[in-house]
Amino acid sequence: MIDKQLVQKRFSERASTYDQFASVQKTMANELMRRIAVLPKTILEIGCGTGYLTEKLRQAFPEASITAVDIAEGMIAVAKARLGGSDIVWRCGDIEAMGIEERYDLIISNATFQWLNEAERTITRLFSSLNEGGQLLFSTFGAQTFHELHTSFQASLQQHRITEALRIGPTFPTLVEWLACCERATNTVVFGNETFIVEHFPSVRDFFLSLRHIGATNSTTGRYCQRPSVFKTLVREYEERFSEDGAICATYHCLFFDITR
Repeated sequence: MIDKQLVQKRFSERASTYDQFASVQKTMANELMRRIAVLPKTILEIGCGTGYLTEKLRQAFPEASITAVDIAEGMIAVAKARLGGSDIVWRCGDIEAMGIEERYDLIISNATFQWLNEAERTITRLFSSLNEGGQLLFSTFGAQTFHELHTSFQASLQQHRITEALRIGPTFPTLVEWLACCERATNTVVFGNETFIVEHFPSVRDFFLSLRHIGATNSTTGRYCQRPSVFKTLVREYEERFSEDGAICATYHCLFFDITR
């Protein structure tokens, strides 16, 4: 279960450093733009963050009215500063809790749906908010995201003879699981595919710092391990197992979904 208050707090705190470290998210946003198949007059963007995708939408569809939503006030503030005195409608709130009164030609969301607690219900609501012929387009992260980290953590637990079901960060659904969720939610054909992006960092510490700078540290409820000895072993295992040319690898499992009403 995602702690939404913690998500809100962490992303607000890291709004000023997000763009500098969110290269994968920018790549995913660019890919979403390539997949837009409608000429929208009305757009709803969910999880607008610092406005990177919002700016591209405004440039591509200058005549469209855009409503941009984000849970974090700090992100909204940076996005507003980025886009100046535009006529974009900004809404700060949790899309799972807020009402959607209008209908849209395009509903789009980049690297946000991994923070949903009730994805199927939310996708049903969004799909019903599309105009006929409208497009719901989103990206998120899949089950193999940071598999290096999770593998190293499990190896560390084994070495410390810890049998309790502990975790480090959230776990994400697979492509097949997301497709099934979307099809149940919309009762229509859903197109989805996956790709992998590998980033490299000088050390595991630098990898963790990059996550902190974008606010993407653990925001789930439940038990997780905080023992320093376990993390020391995790770092050693990570560096021994997943290093290339003096840098450690971190894999993003990127999923893309396209649903037309």
